[in-house]
Amino acid sequence: MTARPIPDDPVALRSPAMVRFFTGVMRREMKRTFRAVRLLRDGMPAGAPRSAQVIYSNHPGWWDPALYIVLQDVLFPEGEAYGPMEADALRRYPFMRRIGIFGLEGNTGAGAARFLKVGTHLLEDPSRTIWMTAQGRFADPRERPVGLRPGLAHLMRRVPGTVARPMAIEYPFWSEKRPEALAAFGPPVTGHDSVEAWQDALEAGMTRTQDSLAGAAMARDPAAFATVLGGARGVGGIYGAWSRLRDVTAGRRHDPDHRTEH
Repeated sequence: MTARPIPDDPVALRSPAMVRFFTGVMRREMKRTFRAVRLLRDGMPAGAPRSAQVIYSNHPGWWDPALYIVLQDVLFPEGEAYGPMEADALRRYPFMRRIGIFGLEGNTGAGAARFLKVGTHLLEDPSRTIWMTAQGRFADPRERPVGLRPGLAHLMRRVPGTVARPMAIEYPFWSEKRPEALAAFGPPVTGHDSVEAWQDALEAGMTRTQDSLAGAAMARDPAAFATVLGGARGVGGIYGAWSRLRDVTAGRRHDPDHRTEH
């Protein structure tokens, strides 16, 4: 018996050429906006995943999907990335269907059913990764307790063998004009036998990962992170011009950062 086709199947709609183009756009935008995109060394994924995976994160800001795109390109360049979006937003940006985004009617039974159906379909292939903001709303990264929508727990219960990987995100200002884009991965969450057990494990994993990143962000030590994308440097303007002139006059190599990294 042939399975019914999925309406607006994101696998069928995805265009590798569009993915490459949009990845380049997001890399440029993040380089222009942030001092750097940094990934906490502790917990970094090592190589391509052995099974399909869901990377679920907190949701501190507008930049989260752009960060997903950059990290997919850096960490899993041979795989395919997909992700859910509110259907109303996707209708405003229909080209995003061509880069693996699928629409959900928010907070409805139909939306939940589509998430499970599409998610199950996507996770049949081990080369695929679903990236999602599991909180379902914007939230400060220090907010506790960490509450996640239940859809992910239902999906993980439905697809045995799939790995859920928590990822924490923050966009703090350190010593430079531009903010940092920081991310950290926690240990994989696997193998639970009920939706309730999955929900508890997913929330606990997210909490631990956010706490770990919070400590590293407050320490402000770039050496604890791998820089996956270097961004714009320096403060610009009159101060930047004066700083450059001062170093040239003194015969020193000009470093545009306010504080030199180590």
